[in-house]
Amino acid sequence: MPKKLFLTLGALALTAFQAAPAAAETMRVGMECTYAPFNYRNADGDLVGYDVDVAKGVAEIVGFDLEFVCQEWDGMIPALLANKFDLIVASMSITEKRKKQMDFSAPYRVSIGRLIGPADSGWELFDADGNPIPEAFDGKRVGLERASTYASWFEAKLPGADVVYYDGAEPLYLDLQNGRVDMIMTNPMKAYLKFLSKDDGGGFEFVSPAIDEEEYFGIGVGIGLRQDQPELKAKLDDAVKQLVNDGSLEEYALKIFPFPIHNEKWGQ
Repeated sequence: MPKKLFLTLGALALTAFQAAPAAAETMRVGMECTYAPFNYRNADGDLVGYDVDVAKGVAEIVGFDLEFVCQEWDGMIPALLANKFDLIVASMSITEKRKKQMDFSAPYRVSIGRLIGPADSGWELFDADGNPIPEAFDGKRVGLERASTYASWFEAKLPGADVVYYDGAEPLYLDLQNGRVDMIMTNPMKAYLKFLSKDDGGGFEFVSPAIDEEEYFGIGVGIGLRQDQPELKAKLDDAVKQLVNDGSLEEYALKIFPFPIHNEKWGQ
């Protein structure tokens, strides 16, 4: 082969190689896969919900592929730290306690809690300033999800309360209905959709104000990642901000709720 032709073919091959798009990086995303309406499997077995939409929206902006990994809640952070997945997109609240172990993106959902108990109970559990009255909880059993922000709040604010811990949110409602607990504390958005708006929840209502103390509930829900990854964190922050400003977060929420569940100031 003439030397000139050989060099030309070599140059073309190199140009083609350089022009070939790089394969997208795959990010493994941990979530419970049972936490409707935020991350769960529908009747077809597909993962759907607000968290899933956020993960997909961020992935499209940043440019990576997704691999979802289902993980029980109380092992979520240990699994992240053990490199079983790269990100947590599981409605995990950003708290100072958790930030000692991991990093978070900018928030993409508000984080609050409320107590649910029998309708017309007449309980006065909180004072006029919204503080719990410890003696008002005497003789009442409270159901909480293990390793949750609700559990942390109760342990700090009402250490003498009679608490029953559960592995997951679904058993909370069943035991409340069956009278095994007198009240439960959980996410009010999920509680409304999964319980209070259904026939089974007809005899129950919110029995507390919205509880959103930043020390326990943080500034909202964010994407979790391992520490010391500033470049990845910056990309996630920018992507979340874009989802706020282009209306995507509102679109995701309105699939489920009649209202958005983020703060518009997060887009500034």
